[in-house]
Amino acid sequence: MVNNSNLMVTAWDGDKLVGIARSMTDFHYACYLSDLAVHRQYQKGGIGKRLQAMTQAQLGPRCKLILVAAPAANAYYEHIGFSNNPRCWVLDRVHRIAD
Repeated sequence: MVNNSNLMVTAWDGDKLVGIARSMTDFHYACYLSDLAVHRQYQKGGIGKRLQAMTQAQLGPRCKLILVAAPAANAYYEHIGFSNNPRCWVLDRVHRIAD
């Protein structure tokens, strides 16, 4: 998972990893932020927002940031500027695309 990401930003408290933003991107059109995680004890301190800002800073000026949020996190993303897009589709691993 980590080895195949092409953009990763992390947050540390000394030698302890406390946050990570893991993405796949072409750096010009779209960046899919596939994982954003902050250790429970460090949440609500701005680390997640900072990880996203640092991710965005690595992208080209026209590159959009795209993510799929866990249902409990929907309100978080809206308040920092993301807009909800109902055009996302998910195909679970157990389903195969029919010929």
